[in-house]
Amino acid sequence: MMRLKNLISSGGGNLLWRFVFILILSLVSKLGYSNTPVLTIEKKYDPKLIGTYISYLEDKENNFSFDEVIRSKKYMSFDKEIVNFQVSKSTFWLRFTIKNNGPQVNNLLEVIQPLLEEAYLYSPIDHQASKYHVIKQGEKFPFSARIYEQSVNFLFKLDLKPGDTKTFYMKVRSHKQILLPIRIIHEEKLTAEVSNQTLWFGIYCGIIIVMFLYNLFVYYSVKDLSYLYYVLHTFFIGLTQASLIGFTYKYLWPNWPWFGNYSVFIFTCLVSIVGVQFLIEFMHIKKIAPKILILLRFFQVIYLVFIVTSLLGIYSFTFNQILLTQPIVAIAILGISVYLYKKGYAEAKYYLIGWSSLMIGIVIYVLKDYGILPYNTFTAYSILFGSAAEVTLLSFALADKINIFKQEKERSQEETLKALHENERIVREQNVMLEQKVKERTEALEETNQNLNEAMDNLKEAQSQLVDAEKMAGLGQLTAGIAHEINNPINFVTSNIKPLELDINDLNNLIHMYEKLDLTAELGPQISKIDAYKRQIDLPFVRDEIQSLLSGISEGAKRTAEIIRSLKNFSRLDENDTKAVDLNEGLASTLVLVRNTFPDNMNLIKEFGNIPNVECMPGKINQVFMNLITNAIHAIKTKEPKNEIGTLAIKTWFEDNQVKISIKDSGTGMSDEVKQKIFEPFFTTKDIGEGTGLGLSIVFRIIENHHGHIDVISKINVGTEFIITLPVN
Repeated sequence: MMRLKNLISSGGGNLLWRFVFILILSLVSKLGYSNTPVLTIEKKYDPKLIGTYISYLEDKENNFSFDEVIRSKKYMSFDKEIVNFQVSKSTFWLRFTIKNNGPQVNNLLEVIQPLLEEAYLYSPIDHQASKYHVIKQGEKFPFSARIYEQSVNFLFKLDLKPGDTKTFYMKVRSHKQILLPIRIIHEEKLTAEVSNQTLWFGIYCGIIIVMFLYNLFVYYSVKDLSYLYYVLHTFFIGLTQASLIGFTYKYLWPNWPWFGNYSVFIFTCLVSIVGVQFLIEFMHIKKIAPKILILLRFFQVIYLVFIVTSLLGIYSFTFNQILLTQPIVAIAILGISVYLYKKGYAEAKYYLIGWSSLMIGIVIYVLKDYGILPYNTFTAYSILFGSAAEVTLLSFALADKINIFKQEKERSQEETLKALHENERIVREQNVMLEQKVKERTEALEETNQNLNEAMDNLKEAQSQLVDAEKMAGLGQLTAGIAHEINNPINFVTSNIKPLELDINDLNNLIHMYEKLDLTAELGPQISKIDAYKRQIDLPFVRDEIQSLLSGISEGAKRTAEIIRSLKNFSRLDENDTKAVDLNEGLASTLVLVRNTFPDNMNLIKEFGNIPNVECMPGKINQVFMNLITNAIHAIKTKEPKNEIGTLAIKTWFEDNQVKISIKDSGTGMSDEVKQKIFEPFFTTKDIGEGTGLGLSIVFRIIENHHGHIDVISKINVGTEFIITLPVN
């Protein structure tokens, strides 16, 4: 080296020797001691991956002592944010130096990889780094042994005071892929991250559970094996993803580390075996492609072998072979789907799209691991998104298959019906049944019309009472909305009467033709004439239309009756005396009347408790409910921004022989100064023309007359809560 250096420094050194010398120095720096940069935690430090701040040492014999690790000069650095050692039997030692320039002391080291057998952090106890404290975590320990149990990932406390600079060492080992997204995160930020992870996985579990239960129910109905294998595939794919993320270890077998180690291998193989079996059954591979069946059976046997080798403890070999086999099987299934789709099998369309979505998710996830794509929520959960799309689209494929069978069955039934109509004896029996059906439908129509007339009379009476109830402040503004609510079902009913009348006339004409049959003459021409008339009026369509029209009229009458009951219960103009009533019923009636004023961006939460009847003046108390709910809706509508989701929560409960009612909104809220004046007559915060300022004054007086009291809790831009307390007697 000295000779080379002297040669370079001498006048005879040429450009070639200079280039060789620089190249050698570059290689030595790459292979020798790594001068890794120091990670600095600033005041506003956002969590980020720290792979470029880490240097590593590989222990191929798994026998390095910690003293050897500290003294070693063979550390090498990374140029990517995510540390990836693939599948290896070696033990890897990571080294990184952190300087805390911020005020935070509750900093954590998070290893976003729950499948590590060992993850030991060596933290210096003093600034001289003469002594180290080791924190042992890993998949081989029970989950309860972790210090931080809220996350499925490994978390380590970093004892870094403001201004401290410390060098940490981490020992990692695993029989599976050693992929290490590592970052520094504050405890407060961790809570939000865990909630975000739990939310995404909860949505994923919801999709899996819905698909599982729905298709399990369909299987019990149709007894199609495709549904059974789909249900099993969905079940195992959910368990596989939960195992890879660490949720099964946390929630299902936290005290069985040995089973957690096996579960990843077993579930991965089972989901592949059942997935291949679903393809065989769904696509009818046995019938249409027997040669392809041999290949698919071979794949299933391979996965069974992998299960056996994993149970025998041959972990690294099994994991490597699974990583090698999975893309081969995936590409083979994709090719089979394309082949069958081009052959004209309609079932392959949804299957091809679903399988493609899963493969896209896997590709994105792998590209993230190799640093080609950034590490974020989308790339981290891309396999979840892909598998959720896959099970959903496969469910669509099964449903589409059922629709095809249903259409074939309907065509068969239609042909059978036409054949039956050609038999004279069946025709006569149907004529007798037709007369009975017409009679029943006519009676039902008359009854429905009578109920409709009664409903119209009740509606007029209810509208008259609304006009007379001038004492109920704010009810006038609801008249237009109530009329709209009532007009919809009434219009639906009235529009059905005319076509129903025409259908009945057709049936009456048909009955009349049967009554005029001359049994002494030849029946053939007479029956042919009747059959021609049936085809002219399309008798099956007339029967279906009558049923549909009657259902529409019935539904309109029910909706009208519901509104009328709410109006009657709300106003109670004839009950000015005290009476024991159910306040939950009054609240429900009030909500029915004001629901047309609900904005689209508002959620209604009702928590009606088990409360006794309260002695009160029902009309007055309903007026209180109306005023407070109307004000809450107005506050939600006027809050900025307009597209923010608002909440109206109504709760009742019984406490200390008193009934309490809470009406809480997430609207604009009010200041303490405004809160002191809201019960004064003519005081209003609304714009001119929108309020009289008497609503809350009337509310306060009514509650006071009932020997109760009302409390107000409000905060600007957060919302307002009115709590009404009324004695039972």
